[in-house]
Amino acid sequence: MPLSRDEGAALLERFRRYLREHHLPVTRQRDAVAEVLFRSDDHLAVEAIERRLKERGARVGTATVYRTLELLLEAGLARAHDFGEGYRRFEPMPARPHHGHLVCSRCGRVTEFTNESLERILPIVADEHAFQHRRHRVEIYGLCRDCRQRDLGDLGAPAAAPPFGTSAR
Repeated sequence: MPLSRDEGAALLERFRRYLREHHLPVTRQRDAVAEVLFRSDDHLAVEAIERRLKERGARVGTATVYRTLELLLEAGLARAHDFGEGYRRFEPMPARPHHGHLVCSRCGRVTEFTNESLERILPIVADEHAFQHRRHRVEIYGLCRDCRQRDLGDLGAPAAAPPFGTSAR
């Protein structure tokens, strides 16, 4: 779920305030990394952030990208996810309701979802097992609609007519 322009601007201002409160410099490079993350509608890996920075003409080193992401995590303005790909992906953390992720095992697409019934049942399940629920993360792995459609291919398409002058047997 992409952030609105106002939400992204508010997160950027919160990041700048966090940096000042911790006596850290507010730099163009840190702003650029945060802006790429806050304006994205994807869950971005470091490589994707670097690519988008380059497309914008921003010159930011890899170490600065990693350090800035760690600062965003420490500030509670971003969340890191490991979807089993061997690297982390990042998303902004605005004040929004909890959400889960549908992760395509083939193409890597991540789709966010919310489900009130699921949110209500998880603490109940924990309670049934005498477990004190504090937090949770829901990730569902499978195939997205596009990958399933590619698997089906032309199975659902009507058969083509035979070439002119030949007969189908």
